[in-house]
Amino acid sequence: MYSVGLYTLGCKVSQYETEAVAEEFARRGFAVRPFDERNDVYVINTCTVTAESDRKSRQIIRRAIKKNANAVTVVMGCYSQRAPDEVLKIDGVSYVIGTENKMLAVDVAERMLASKKGTDVAQISVTDVTKASFEPMTVTAGQRTRVYVKIEDGCESKCTYCAISGARGRVRSKKREDVIREVEALGRNGVAEVVLTGIEVASYGRDFDEKYSFIDLLSELDERSSCERIRLGSLAPELITDEFVERAATLKTLVPHFHLSVQSGSDSVLRRMKRRYNRKMLLETVNKIRERIPHATFTTDLMVGFPGETYDDFLETVKLVREVRFLDAHVFAYSKREGTPAAAYDGQIPEDEKHRRSEHLIKVKNEVRECVLDEIVKSGEALSVIVETENDDASFTSHSDTYVEVNVRAAKVKISQGMLVWVTPVSHKDGVIYAELIEK
Repeated sequence: MYSVGLYTLGCKVSQYETEAVAEEFARRGFAVRPFDERNDVYVINTCTVTAESDRKSRQIIRRAIKKNANAVTVVMGCYSQRAPDEVLKIDGVSYVIGTENKMLAVDVAERMLASKKGTDVAQISVTDVTKASFEPMTVTAGQRTRVYVKIEDGCESKCTYCAISGARGRVRSKKREDVIREVEALGRNGVAEVVLTGIEVASYGRDFDEKYSFIDLLSELDERSSCERIRLGSLAPELITDEFVERAATLKTLVPHFHLSVQSGSDSVLRRMKRRYNRKMLLETVNKIRERIPHATFTTDLMVGFPGETYDDFLETVKLVREVRFLDAHVFAYSKREGTPAAAYDGQIPEDEKHRRSEHLIKVKNEVRECVLDEIVKSGEALSVIVETENDDASFTSHSDTYVEVNVRAAKVKISQGMLVWVTPVSHKDGVIYAELIEK
């Protein structure tokens, strides 16, 4: 039996794709083993969102080749799509695939192993992603209680700082029945929570001939799925309409947690980024969700150091974090991406200043998170959590429907992974709520 090790860099979409490829390897008789072991095949799913992502992708590729120089090493993903020649220059790479035809990795591995690899010349199979359709792939099970399901690919926003739209192509959606069938199967296999993900997930259905939107899909899943929870991937604020909020508030499986792709709290920075919303629209979006879903929590992504960002612009982002009261935020510094408009903008911010702003914003978002958790604990209201992993002290790590991390103290009754239980919050520290099981 040949063995394969897989490694994912980047977003939840890439994680789903790697899992789908891993399942196909297993179906074909491969042993799917840890990446850092000596394997016959390595598959690296790369990322190109920042220059650091490119560097890390190259580092992981070289790590695999160092582990076994005779292995078939297949590199795929966004970095491969954007710079296939750079990838092929790495000595030991066998095959380069872009963001389309990732399932081809299994065929490539089988063919190269059959020919003992040495007779094969390293190849590139990178297509014109602007003409791509949605690539069929499926996951049937997960090792965790939370499983990603990719329902959409591509982005048409054309933000001035981002290389992903060029690497992923136009918006294209998975067929509605394929999504429903996949989620239903995961529920039957005991998966407690499904996270619907995509590059621009709320654009789901835009490419269909029929009128069928993202909220239509959520409503249908709510009726047909046996999963306890449906969670959403990153949402563009401008795509959250009044109709979406009104209908979302009625769904029993949709969790009250929304990850908004915010980037900045400054209108002038958002304009230069060519984002499709402003500060007022952001706050209105948050407020209308909270009006209909009072316990909703929000997480976000925030960029600091975009070209031309003044310190006052930065303080507008700091202020927004306090106004929205984000449960958490992924803070990152602007990274110049070759070929994007922002790379040529005047007013590039020095690296040390970007670092200072990142540290400041991280401190603020942590303070805000502790305030949010403090309110939850003081309220004494029970939390619904899905048990995820057992800790050394016999407590369990879990997440609430609002995406609060919860440590459930050891209980007299048996609880296990995947169970949905109710707990009472007792205290919090370092972003984690400590809770006691409500025993029935």
